[in-house]
Amino acid sequence: MKTNLEDLDLNLLKLLRVVVETRNTSTAAEKLGISQTSVSRGLAKLRETFGDQLFIRKAHGVAPSELAEKLAEAAESMLNPVVNVLESYQSFNPNEFNGKVVVAVELSLLETFGQGIYRALSKALPNASLELIYWQEGSLQNILDRKIDYMVHFSLYPLPQELYAHHLSNIDVCFVARKNHPILSQSSDWESIHHLPLIKIIADAVNYKHDPFDELYLEKGYTPNIVLTTHSIPIIVDKIENSDAIKISSSFLTTHSDNLACYPLPKMPAHLKTFSVSGGYLQSKRGYPLNQHLHQTMQTFFDTVVQPSMT
Repeated sequence: MKTNLEDLDLNLLKLLRVVVETRNTSTAAEKLGISQTSVSRGLAKLRETFGDQLFIRKAHGVAPSELAEKLAEAAESMLNPVVNVLESYQSFNPNEFNGKVVVAVELSLLETFGQGIYRALSKALPNASLELIYWQEGSLQNILDRKIDYMVHFSLYPLPQELYAHHLSNIDVCFVARKNHPILSQSSDWESIHHLPLIKIIADAVNYKHDPFDELYLEKGYTPNIVLTTHSIPIIVDKIENSDAIKISSSFLTTHSDNLACYPLPKMPAHLKTFSVSGGYLQSKRGYPLNQHLHQTMQTFFDTVVQPSMT
């Protein structure tokens, strides 16, 4: 049997299933809301595709062949999942959704905004099972494999074409150090600050030999004096409070302690003074209501965030 399945119209399978079910072309036409002529044309196309007498005319209708009955069963198995997907799009109710939602957030952003993001997600999807995790080396593959539903990361992070990303917010950058810092309270020019001990937060998701600020130091002819590298915000805060160490960060870091203050950056390129944050998910899920709801929730949350003053 020679078939041309690549040209098969899925509507013909629906037609086949209804004719098998009703055993009557007139009744099938009425049930499908089409003319009897359209039914006849559809059956002719099915015969062309499958090369067999699918129905035998009877006095009061048609009798399906064994092949027609088996094709109708297969059509039901194939079309039902499609119908279920369409129904889920049309009937999605965020207040009733009880599935699992996995959101991966870049570590420093998770430390800064994690609590607020969690509260926003809990309100937006009150019955969902939430996993709010930090972005790791394997997270990109996990989102491509549909194991992660949504990501929040710095916009500079390179993403493949399979992912859709949209700007969420901008974060301004400054020096964060202890209040009344002996150097920064007087000057933040390169000559004055290049030797100061630096603190860095580990970014597992980015594999750079030097981060942009390291490269800037080196371009100026200085070697960054890195004294602490860690994942932990509390450790960073403790080090800053009890030393002259500084961190290139956002003013959000000062919310962790009243003993911290913001200081101006030295002269540097404008693109290093502000970082963009983006949210993203699979391009193939752009029309999916869950992902649209997640993105709207994230955008609404970041729209309400007010960065602490840097003065």
